[in-house]
Amino acid sequence: MADDQTLADAAARETIPLWPDGPPSSLPPTPPETSLKAPMAGGPAITILRNVSTPSLTVFRPDPARANGVGVIVCPGGGWRILAWEHEGVDLCVWLAERGYAAFLLKYRLSATPEDPAAFARDSQAMAATLSRPLPAAKTPRSLDRVMNDPATRAAREAAAEDGRRAVAIVRERAGEFGVNPGRVGLIGFSAGAFLVVDVALDPGGPAPAFVAPIYGGETRGRPVRADAPPLFTAVAQDDRMLVSVVRGLCDDWFAADRPVECHLFARGGHGFGMSRRGQATDRWIELLEAWLTDQGFASAL
Repeated sequence: MADDQTLADAAARETIPLWPDGPPSSLPPTPPETSLKAPMAGGPAITILRNVSTPSLTVFRPDPARANGVGVIVCPGGGWRILAWEHEGVDLCVWLAERGYAAFLLKYRLSATPEDPAAFARDSQAMAATLSRPLPAAKTPRSLDRVMNDPATRAAREAAAEDGRRAVAIVRERAGEFGVNPGRVGLIGFSAGAFLVVDVALDPGGPAPAFVAPIYGGETRGRPVRADAPPLFTAVAQDDRMLVSVVRGLCDDWFAADRPVECHLFARGGHGFGMSRRGQATDRWIELLEAWLTDQGFASAL
């Protein structure tokens, strides 16, 4: 987990607005953007953002001596209501930059949440209770639309994918400035950020990303997997009852399209483990990702 100094450094890094003149689509107005600490299931309190209406990219540049020419856009999760900014964002960007990747932390638009902290806490607890209720395997949803299909969520999901496509375009347009090969830009996302990543992979609005790693999330919604769909890596826990079958379906769809796919199903770990350390096998998903990136040729120099 990032310490306070790392977070302060992240705040001081270069930030690129996605839509200086305003996004092409709009969401209902939100209260002012807020950063706060909130408890994470199975772990300590984490830094989160909510009521994001001005999307941006925060740049994490590697040491030039280690730079490998690969760009990675990191998309935190949070149910399109919050962004798990720390353990699904800053921590991974630091990890990537230390290994030579140019990392770009995506702050995408969100649904509005109550401005009053107490009301926000009550809503969050109610949602957490709904999503964490035990389900037998036969009743685990095969699509997120069975769980979260309200108009606000649908609109926020579409806006997030729009922001994701714009993020890829910006990194490619400015690739020389970032020391990145424009053909070697991939995305990693968690939970809602994982759905964003897959939505972009299926409808990139340009050349497909070089690779995608949707972690505990993502689905095709029956959309065809493109002939040029990028290699896909994913990881999910069996006791993540809301999303385990959704992710398994994603893997099946990629496999059926004969596209490269690597799927890791952990026996336990719940939802939202990210870069946090819980003393479980899910702690090692990042090592598996590192090995996969090497196997796919994204860890070598230009």
